[in-house]
Amino acid sequence: MAGIAGGTRLNRPPPATERISPRFEALDGWDDASALAALWESQLAAVAAIGPALPALAAAVAAAAARIGQTGRLVYAGAGSSARIAAQDAAELAPTFAWPAARALVLIAGGPGALLTAAEGAEDRGDDGAAAAAAAGLGTADVLIGIAASGATAYTLGCVTAARAAGALSIGIANSPGAPLLAAADHAILLATAAEPIAGSTRLGAGTAQKVALNLFSTQLMVRLGRVYRGRMVEVRPTNAKLRRRAVGIVAALSGASADAAEAALAAADDSIKLAVLMARGMSRAAAEAALADSAGRLRPLLDPPAG
Repeated sequence: MAGIAGGTRLNRPPPATERISPRFEALDGWDDASALAALWESQLAAVAAIGPALPALAAAVAAAAARIGQTGRLVYAGAGSSARIAAQDAAELAPTFAWPAARALVLIAGGPGALLTAAEGAEDRGDDGAAAAAAAGLGTADVLIGIAASGATAYTLGCVTAARAAGALSIGIANSPGAPLLAAADHAILLATAAEPIAGSTRLGAGTAQKVALNLFSTQLMVRLGRVYRGRMVEVRPTNAKLRRRAVGIVAALSGASADAAEAALAAADDSIKLAVLMARGMSRAAAEAALADSAGRLRPLLDPPAG
């Protein structure tokens, strides 16, 4: 797989991320203020590239929410800068949404050490990507997101192809139109960023667009899964003083209870904000647990039932 993917890539025209931008050919001769202003403008353009991708992102969120349920995993796959951006998104799921660590995986070319030390040759080994996906034991409830600026990275293609063959939902995010990754995935998300200010340095525009796209995708997925209610982190666990103050404030705001009553409810609920909200509103713990089980863990059907 690595040889085939690599050969195909050599015969293709260079992706947009590796082309020279006439706008920045004199970058190294500019004064700092001018250079920074131009680089800032390129970042704004990268964020603007998300707009046309919103329908594809929405379709991917809907498909992922339908698949992942109570047991499925969110798996990210990539190499280099793309994998590091994905790893940040994965790492932030637990503190923000209490997403279980066992349900967030990152498959990175070169292994975990490549998060801090570049392992450039590893991205060319498609068989390694397929093997990593196989070792993860992917199944029909899992969702794998492959990210690659060029959309032709052999490792990432190996992961996506193997995930799809195993029945997992596959999502491909790339910055190059017509990229093989987009064709290989169930859901294709094109972030059509322009040529980079420094040709090939995808940590700039392409990386910014990828970060924003993953922010949007994972946040809206967690919203769809009931881990956000009225703009609040209702699954967050109060593991330090700041988070405990936040949790008490959330319970108080959503239940109408005083801070003292909210804190007592949170303690009685073993720090589960959703349980504490319902208990502070007068439910017994058993009734609150049953109600949440019936609503698939969502507060909105319980606190804002549809009219009629």
